[in-house]
Amino acid sequence: MSADDPAMPVLTATVLQSPEPVALARFYGALTGWTVHEDGPTWLRVRPADGGPGLSVQYDDTYVPPVWPPESGRQGMQLHLDFQVEDLPAATARALELGATEHAFQPQDDVRVLLDPDGHPFCLFLPGA
Repeated sequence: MSADDPAMPVLTATVLQSPEPVALARFYGALTGWTVHEDGPTWLRVRPADGGPGLSVQYDDTYVPPVWPPESGRQGMQLHLDFQVEDLPAATARALELGATEHAFQPQDDVRVLLDPDGHPFCLFLPGA
């Protein structure tokens, strides 16, 4: 909490729904180099060593992967994660090796839109993009 205003919220994590939370948390842990804290089979935390905001993964047996770009009548993306990288081709290759898939639609040359193993969109981008 803020020392100036104890009622001011501080973002600690973005939570992703998943039918396979252990596998998804391990994917993001490997992708980012962050530590995976397995609090149980239905809730996991993925956190950077510096204590900054991270990710959490929560079990959801009704999870439906979003579609992007949006399509009428289908579950659309409600958010996506952005990760800055220095070497876009190498970072993309690494993400693909870990289990991501590259989306067919790529709107910019200096950004790669990928899908995690559960279909959540995320972007790898170069500085200045």
